[in-house]
Formats: sequence, structure tokens, C-alpha cells
Amino acid sequence: MVSPFSMLFFFTLVLGLVLCISSDTWFGAWVGLELNLLSFIPLISSSSNRYSSESILKYFLVQVLASIMIIFSALFVLMMVNLKVVFSLSLLLKLGAAPFHFWFPQVMEGLSWIQVIILMTLQKVGPMILLCYLVYDKWSLIMIFTSAVVSAIVGAMGGLNQLYLRKIMAFSSINHMSWMFFAMILSEYCWLLYFSVYCLLSILVITNFYFQQAYHFSHLVNSSFPLVPKVMSMMSLFSLGGLPPFLGFIPKWFIIQEMIFCNYFYPLLVLLMCSLVTLYFYIRMSISFLTLVFPFSGWVMKDYGSNKIMNTVMVMNFIGMLIPSVYMLY
Repeated sequence: MVSPFSMLFFFTLVLGLVLCISSDTWFGAWVGLELNLLSFIPLISSSSNRYSSESILKYFLVQVLASIMIIFSALFVLMMVNLKVVFSLSLLLKLGAAPFHFWFPQVMEGLSWIQVIILMTLQKVGPMILLCYLVYDKWSLIMIFTSAVVSAIVGAMGGLNQLYLRKIMAFSSINHMSWMFFAMILSEYCWLLYFSVYCLLSILVITNFYFQQAYHFSHLVNSSFPLVPKVMSMMSLFSLGGLPPFLGFIPKWFIIQEMIFCNYFYPLLVLLMCSLVTLYFYIRMSISFLTLVFPFSGWVMKDYGSNKIMNTVMVMNFIGMLIPSVYMLY
């Protein structure tokens, strides 16, 4: 049962995003980001999670530091001093992009799956759109380009030795941010397509973990989980990793074509190699779904049978098989 206070703070969180996106001044965008921050803090507070207070403190301190940097850079812009690079750094810090990613996996570790969905999707909308405005500045573009390459490497390498699912999803999000940054550099439409598919697939995968109440790699070994949801979960992980012909491959396919057209061969090579590494730990989780079985599980799952709509939504992964054929017709 969702409490009225959670609904109120979620409404103000979305209101902050709308204010940030629709504002025509940097001050209005900053106010929207602050309203979003102050609404998210109560949403992640939980008396049942002993790591909740630590996550709240880390998230609050990092976001406040980024907000101070935004005000600092905006003040110098008013004085006719170009400090847009500081503004870019502050937005990268808010997003948790590499090399400013150190807080992101630690905060994710102290959140529930529902809170993780908000942090991985909604909380990225405002800073991402503001970064779109800064792509046309030379030094900001260099910062975003560098962060994209480093995020690809960090996201791939950081998730290899992880056994906690929330940290795996955190490093996966860092890796996906590299693709989103390059999509942003190429075209806003490419970014919008990639971000929309990323949000959909992240929600599918995380919702499956929520129903299983799986927080550790060993929790995936559960024989009482139905076979069809296991297969659908495996396909969602493949799709999130960008394996063709699933839905997650389509935006990556468009970005690959655009990067080749713009002669970004070396960054593209880094992205593809790192995507293979991330796909490795997605496949590792998928194999755990299907092959490893432990009949005496000591954790309680959510009722999956009453959520048949999730099975229908997960079938959307197969849309990726239809799009190439339609594309070839035109």
C-alpha cells in the first residue's frame, strides 16, 4: 500500500523535473533540480533498511556539492566569465557518470528495488536534458566526450567482480550512460530513443528482481520461480545488454551507424568492447536463472501470478525482431 506522503513527494519530484525541463533560465533549472532532490530524499528513507540513512547522507552530500557548483558557474556566467565546463562537471557528478561515479553504486546498495528504479530513470532526466544544452560548447563537449569513454570502461570493468545485483545494475547504468552521452553528441533524437528504451528495459529487469526479492547473485537460484518468467527475465537481460535481435539492440544499432558516419571509429571500438564485457555478466545472471537450482530457498518472493501484465510487457523485447524487417522495407 502506497502511503499518501510517498504519493505527495513523488508528485513534487515529477514537478521538479517538469520545472527543470521547461525552464528557459539556468536559475529555473537549478530550482527544479533542488525540488527534485528534496522530494527524492524522503522517498528513499526507510526504517526497515539499515543502510538507508547512509545512502541518504551520501546522496544528499554529493547532490548538494553539485548544486553549489551549478550556482557558482551560473554566477560567473552572469559576470561574463565562461565557466560552462564547471556546469558540465556538476551535472556529470549529479548523474554519477565516470570519473564521478564512486557514490552511485554505494547509494544504490542501500535502496529498495522501487527506489532503484527512480534513481536509474527519473533522476537522470533533468541533468541529461541540461547536458544537451551544453553539447554546443567546446570545453563542455570535451568533458562529455571524455566522460563517455571513461564511463564505458568503468561500467564494464566494475560489474565483473560484483555479486550484489544492485551494484551490478549500478555499473550497468554507468555503462549505458556512455552510450547516452554519445547519442547526445550525435543527435537529441538518438538520445531520446536510447533513453526511452533504457528506461523501459531497466524497469522490466528490476521489477523481476523485485518480484523474486533477489538482492544477491545467489538469490537467483530459486526453483520455485516459474519457468516462463525465468525465460522472459533472461530475454530482458539480453535486451538490456544490447544483444541482437532484441529491443535493446535497436538504439545501439542507430548510434553505431551515426558514429561510423561521423568517423568516431576509436570511441566506437571502446563502446563495443565494453558492451561485450557487460553482456558477459548479463549472460552469467541469465544462466543462473535457468540452470542452477536450489530447492530450499530461504527468502520470500512476491506474488508473481497476480502480475500477469509483466509477462505481456516483457514480450515487448521481441519488438526488436520486427524493426529490422520494417527498416529493410523502406
